[in-house]
Amino acid sequence: MIALLLIPLLLPFTLPVLARRALTRLDPVTVLRALTSCALACAGACVAALGALVLIGLLKLSPFASLGDLVHPLRTPSDVIVLPAATLATGALSLGAWTLARSAVRQVRAFRTARTEADRRPAAGDLCVVDSPHPDAYALPGRPHRIVVTTAMLRSLGPAEREALFAHERAHNAGGHHYFLAAAELAAHCHPALHATRATIRLAAERAADESAAAAVGDRRLLAQAIARAALAGNAQSSTRPGFAPAATTGPVPQRVAALLAPGDDRSNTRRWIALLVTVCAILPAAAATTGVVALHHEVEVAQGEQTAARVR
Repeated sequence: MIALLLIPLLLPFTLPVLARRALTRLDPVTVLRALTSCALACAGACVAALGALVLIGLLKLSPFASLGDLVHPLRTPSDVIVLPAATLATGALSLGAWTLARSAVRQVRAFRTARTEADRRPAAGDLCVVDSPHPDAYALPGRPHRIVVTTAMLRSLGPAEREALFAHERAHNAGGHHYFLAAAELAAHCHPALHATRATIRLAAERAADESAAAAVGDRRLLAQAIARAALAGNAQSSTRPGFAPAATTGPVPQRVAALLAPGDDRSNTRRWIALLVTVCAILPAAAATTGVVALHHEVEVAQGEQTAARVR
């Protein structure tokens, strides 16, 4: 049982490497959806495993065992590691809950501020121009969707580059990429390995918007030039946008520009293997956590005397 609960805690450490490989071999939209689903599955399995470890540790103590109507404290074959593991699991869950709550409050405040500022400005369709000396542009979710761009960013780009940048941001809103970024942020607070995966999910969202914008503009080189110039002009530290509001200047811009200018890489066999490994990374932790929780439930029933009473009857 303890070994099963350790699998969801250890397997996510392999995900960042697979995520980076997947992004270089698979379609960005496929990677975005697959990695986000995988990250959420790993996060849920991790939380379930940590919760089960905490419960095991509590039920090994007589006061908590009596509260759970156990005839005797829970017995496990590895008593030496159970209590330290339960202590560490309690600390991990508490820390994750605290950082998640703090991040959620910060993101909601930033979103409300950005949304209020955008709603006060006159809009030309979905475009909202904000008077600011800091070059910035991003896709703002909500109803209606907005593309927020500062006057400094408009001055930094030529007319064709502006249209390419707007096409990129519209692709973010059309693809609902803010949902994926919010899910990645949630998962990142459940396991340390998912922090790196969150960065790859963000890059996948940018690559997906790049490809969609390139198809809309019809000029990959122009889009690459617009992204590069916007990134050089912008300053992420001066941006007030929420973390789940995607922007063209996000992520490793040189890597994105190279992907736009490079020819496609067709390695179907490699793609199948990477897709299979990512799928395994999603299914195996969830299956192990589920099996571990079921095994814990069985042990609790035994400790409550239900199994013994059933045999007597």
